[in-house]
Amino acid sequence: MRLVSFEVDRVAAVGVVRSDGSVVALADIVRGAPATMLEVIRAWHDVGRRVADADLRAARSAPLARVRLLAPIPRPARNVLCVGWNYADHFAEGKAFRGASAPQEIPPHPALFTKSAASVVGPDMPVLHPGPHSDEMDFEAELGVIVGTRGRDITPERALDHAFGYTVGNDVSVRDVQRSKHGGQWFKGKSFDTHCPLGPWIVTADEIPDPQVLGVSSRINGVTKQSSNTRYMVFGVARIISELSQGMTLEPGDVILTGTPSGVGFARTPPEFLRPGDVMEMEIEGIGVLRNPVVEYS
Repeated sequence: MRLVSFEVDRVAAVGVVRSDGSVVALADIVRGAPATMLEVIRAWHDVGRRVADADLRAARSAPLARVRLLAPIPRPARNVLCVGWNYADHFAEGKAFRGASAPQEIPPHPALFTKSAASVVGPDMPVLHPGPHSDEMDFEAELGVIVGTRGRDITPERALDHAFGYTVGNDVSVRDVQRSKHGGQWFKGKSFDTHCPLGPWIVTADEIPDPQVLGVSSRINGVTKQSSNTRYMVFGVARIISELSQGMTLEPGDVILTGTPSGVGFARTPPEFLRPGDVMEMEIEGIGVLRNPVVEYS
């Protein structure tokens, strides 16, 4: 099932995307339906059953082109949780840029960081060029995981049971801020406003039983820059969920970005950083395409 957060006439709602590409508001098929995606996730045991029993073909719908899609969770429960260096080829392409103090071999545990909740935007929404702060704006196509069930100290064997669904993410990064400022911590360089596009929707976990077989790609102005598959992750989705949960409770609606493969702009020769007017398209097989334009800083 594809679930969307959207707006019609400036009124926000949650809906289901039908097989014909139209959107049905959840409130039209489930009496007393929650008004936000976060509430839907928390109540999914009941809501999901009622949606499955509804006749979506008979429900009133609107074409996707007539609604404004928002980020699936417009305001995440907390900062977006992220994994770095999770594809061996991406780790290798960045070796020359990390410096002697950084790991020269893939660490035994995932590199974890967060992105600010204020960085989240939805599909087709403008992404701000960092303007006066940097010229080194980069893109990263990533599989996003939406946590559905609260848990702490989750075992890898049970970890996928805690995944509500999956989305497409773009870990937009300001490279010079990420690498050379703020004590080497990545948070600020990854957290500029609008620098975490998510969408276009959530595909529920029952439709993606194995998240380790999905194609991952990115296109800038229609030209493919990244092309890989989640099978090449160093740490799979189950390991990531388990590792994050050790001593730290994961909550419904938490968003996890699982890392990017090679092909990003900073590692190209010469480097290919984003400029206003560029259009980014991130695609995950079985989920969809997340498209965002880069605009002037304001």
